[in-house]
Amino acid sequence: MTEREKKELMPKAKEEVAAQAEQLQPGPIFTPDVDIFETDREIMLIADMPGVKSEDVHVELHEGVLTLSGDIAPWEGPDETDILIEYEVGRFYRQFAITEDIDQEKIDARMADGVLRLALPKAESAVTRKIPITEA
Repeated sequence: MTEREKKELMPKAKEEVAAQAEQLQPGPIFTPDVDIFETDREIMLIADMPGVKSEDVHVELHEGVLTLSGDIAPWEGPDETDILIEYEVGRFYRQFAITEDIDQEKIDARMADGVLRLALPKAESAVTRKIPITEA
């Protein structure tokens, strides 16, 4: 993996961002926090999404861009008054550039306990092959 590709996968701090196109709904769009780590066989992306249901998360891959988007609904009920709110609510949106080093047909997304896990398996051509050394 080149240095440029590693920089593309570096996590960013949570911040309010402007949408790339005109919004059809009012309100801010937030970027979810993610952790990214790598093994010999895959890159794993983990997004913390407390209280978000899997049906409210959209994971799409189009022309080498992996997009996470969806909605985070407010937690409080109609008779509750906010005292302290630290979890973001509203729309979220985050994109990642995916290179040919990733086997895009085998990307796997799973949601459990408010954590989205995306397994991005490396293409066979991108996996480091260990070459054994024999005694002469």
